[in-house]
Amino acid sequence: QVQLVESGGGLVQPGGSLRLSCAASGSIVSIYAMGWYRQAPGKQRELVAGLSSGGIINYGDSVKGRFTISRDNGKNLVNLQMNSLKPEDTAVYYCNVNVGLRGAVRGDYWGQGTQVTVSS
Repeated sequence: QVQLVESGGGLVQPGGSLRLSCAASGSIVSIYAMGWYRQAPGKQRELVAGLSSGGIINYGDSVKGRFTISRDNGKNLVNLQMNSLKPEDTAVYYCNVNVGLRGAVRGDYWGQGTQVTVSS
């Protein structure tokens, strides 16, 4: 149905930058929202940034002013530019999309996750 391919995670020093990308493919008729969540060990999954089809953007409080979400509509691609990274940003980052499929079905899908580690 829907496949999500994430890329861009890795190891970075505090204060550094990383860019995550997530490409959605499959039987997608429309995309209602795309976003990123993260989960650190022992913690609940939390919203990092979300972008609706209407252009509404939401950021988690801890990343405001440092992270920027953007979308390439032509490629069903969502990016997360992460600047001024801190050790507490270390987590597995998950791409999430809410889409409309053929047959008037609406679904919510998750990527496999990509590790981001911020450490000196």
